[in-house]
Amino acid sequence: MNKELVNFIVKKYLKFDKKNPFISISAILAFVGVAIGVMVLIISMAIMNGTAKEFENKLFTMNYPLSIYPKFQNGVNKDLLSKLEQEYPNLKFSPYLSSQVIIQSGDNMNGGMIFGVDPKKESEINSIYKEAAQGLQLSKYDIIIGEGIKDNLFLARNSKATLYFTSLNPSGLSMMPKMKRFTYKNSFKSGLHAYDKAYVYTSIEALQTLLRKDKNSYDGIHVYSDNAMKDIEPIKEFLRPYGAGVVGWWQQNGNFFAAMELEKKALFIVLMLIIIVASLNIISSLLMTVMSRRKEIALLLSMGASNKEIKQIFLKLGTIIGFSGIIVGIALGFSGMWILDTFEIISLPADVYGTSKLPLDLSSLDFISILIGAAVIVLISSYYPAKKATSIDVIDVLRNE
Repeated sequence: MNKELVNFIVKKYLKFDKKNPFISISAILAFVGVAIGVMVLIISMAIMNGTAKEFENKLFTMNYPLSIYPKFQNGVNKDLLSKLEQEYPNLKFSPYLSSQVIIQSGDNMNGGMIFGVDPKKESEINSIYKEAAQGLQLSKYDIIIGEGIKDNLFLARNSKATLYFTSLNPSGLSMMPKMKRFTYKNSFKSGLHAYDKAYVYTSIEALQTLLRKDKNSYDGIHVYSDNAMKDIEPIKEFLRPYGAGVVGWWQQNGNFFAAMELEKKALFIVLMLIIIVASLNIISSLLMTVMSRRKEIALLLSMGASNKEIKQIFLKLGTIIGFSGIIVGIALGFSGMWILDTFEIISLPADVYGTSKLPLDLSSLDFISILIGAAVIVLISSYYPAKKATSIDVIDVLRNE
C-alpha cells in the first residue's frame, strides 16, 4: 500500500473546500459534535460517580460498613466481641446499645435515636463522632447530638436536656416512661439532614443502667472494614455458631444505590447518543466527499490505486475528524472538571445533597468506557463511506464525467 499517496490525498481532502463548503462545514460540525459529546460524558460521569461516592462515604460513617446483630436475646455479648477482635485483628469493632427517645429542653421536644457507645472504640470507626468528641472529657450521662436537634432545642454547651425512653417504669397504678436528665456536650454535622435531626450518642454505661441491660450484652456491634463486601462472608460463617448475623451497608441501602447506578447507566446511554448524532455528520461529510470526488477516485483506480488504498483514504479521513474530536473533548472535559472543582460555580444545598460543593470523581472504568464507546462509533461511521468509495464503477464514471 502506498502510504505517501494516502497521506497526500487525506491532507488535500482535509483542507476547506471552497467549491463545496457544505462538505467542510459538515466535517467541522462532526468534529465539534464528537468533542462536545465526549466532554459532556466525562463531566456527567464524574458528577454521577462523585455524588454516589459522597453519599456512600456519609452512609459508611453513619450506617457503618458492617453491623453485627443478635438472632436471639443476649446473642451479641462481650465474649463474642473479644473473640471477634482476636480472630480479625485488622478490623475495628464498636459495641452499642440503642433506644428510641424523646429529647426535651424547655418547651421544645425532638424525637430521635440514642446510641450508647464506648467513646474510644466508636471514635476509631466513626470520624464524625470522633471530631465531635475530640478534646472532651465525657462522663456517664453526657450526650453528643446532631446539629439539627441542637438547633431545634436551642441547646447551649453544658446545658441540661431531659430524655424520655420508650421503656416504661411502673408508678403506682400507672406506667411512666423512663426519663433522665443528660448534659449536652457537643453536636456533630454529618452532612445528611436525616441523621443530624435524629441521632444522639451517650456512654454505653448510661443505657445499661437506664434500660437495665446486662453489662455483658449488646444490641449489636458496628464493624469497620476497608473491604466490607469481601469480609462479610467469613464473618457470617464465624458468627453462625453464636446465633448472630451480619449485614452490610449496601444491603441496608441497596435500593438507593441500585437506583443511582441505573440512573448513571441510563445517562451514559443517552449522552452517548450525542456522539452517535455527531457521527452521522461524519458519515454525511464523507459520503458527500465521495460523491464530489467520484472522478478523482475513478482516475486513481484506473491508474493502479488499489481498493484498499481508496478505502484507507476515507477511513483515515473519518478517523482523523472523529479522533480529533475525542482528544479535544477529553481536554475540554478535564478542563471543565478542574474549573468546577476549583471555583464554586455550582453550589448545592448541603441539607439535601450532603455537601455544598459539586462532587466530582471520574473513575478509570468510566473514562475507558467513554473512550472505547466514542472510538467504536467513529470507526463504524468512517467504515461505511470508505467501503462505498471502493464500489464506484470506474468505466461508467470516466465515460460520463
